[in-house]
Amino acid sequence: MNSPARASVSPLPSPAVARDTVERVASHLSRAVQGKDAEVRLAVTCVVAGGHLLLEDVPGVGKTTLVEAIARAFALSSARIQFTADLMPADILGAQVFHAQSATFTFRQGPLFRQLVLADELNRAPPRTQSALLEAMAQGQVSLDGATWHLPRPFTVVATQNPVDFSGTYPLPDSQLDRFLMRLSLGHPAPEVEARLLTTREASTPVETMEAVSSPEELSALRTLVAAQRMDDAVAEYVVRLAQATRSHGDIERGASTRAVLALGMAARAHALWEARDFVTPGDVRAVLGPSLAHRLLLRSANPGAYSRDEAIHLLEEISRKVPAPR
Repeated sequence: MNSPARASVSPLPSPAVARDTVERVASHLSRAVQGKDAEVRLAVTCVVAGGHLLLEDVPGVGKTTLVEAIARAFALSSARIQFTADLMPADILGAQVFHAQSATFTFRQGPLFRQLVLADELNRAPPRTQSALLEAMAQGQVSLDGATWHLPRPFTVVATQNPVDFSGTYPLPDSQLDRFLMRLSLGHPAPEVEARLLTTREASTPVETMEAVSSPEELSALRTLVAAQRMDDAVAEYVVRLAQATRSHGDIERGASTRAVLALGMAARAHALWEARDFVTPGDVRAVLGPSLAHRLLLRSANPGAYSRDEAIHLLEEISRKVPAPR
């Protein structure tokens, strides 16, 4: 049994057209999340790569605004799920509903059946509820009571968590973290940006007046184009050397897995769109190295099961300087 028909795919754009599209979307998003152009570009890179995004930051810096802006820019159907301690898997996935008159069951879809799902404060839900997302994020489908339902395409999960307030939270397990292609932090805007927000913010927020500048079909076409991007053997070997360096580094307990290597390659392929290229360069790899791998490393200096984002990024920057890149 399947969900409604998936979005059709537009003809594959040329690299130049793809660059114009991602630039147009990023420019549109920057109206809603001001002063964060680099983070916006990385978020767009993650989405067009077909990956899921983890936004880790304190409240009030624009995480939800960014997600809403992405949904509006691509005209995606969307849902926001507020994760709490009493949230059950059925509240996310849906459930079989019994109809007494016909003595039959029908499946009632949960909020997960949208093209873009905001999992707000994901780490506040217990592990059983968190794990309800695993199959959806890995395979784009939901299995319940022996039946499988496909999720809409394109499909993306953007989750948020507060890295400071751990009271009443459940740390995301490795299997959950590994499903996110990138982890980003927006941070507070620059003082001049905050001052400008005070003087220009109207009754409605910028995201409320945003119009679509792309479409689900165009996003699906971009993802197909990204998957077809060429990566020469020399660049592939460079990616592997970077991963191997994380596995042998003295300050890293557990380095990048093979899945992490594949994720880094896909993120680098998507980053090449910004330069209207159909091939990957070492510069693309370095541009997405931290966001793609930092959350997948277990550091020796961290508490058991804990991840230090800033320290992990610092170590990856150190590794990228030491590992020679192909010309």
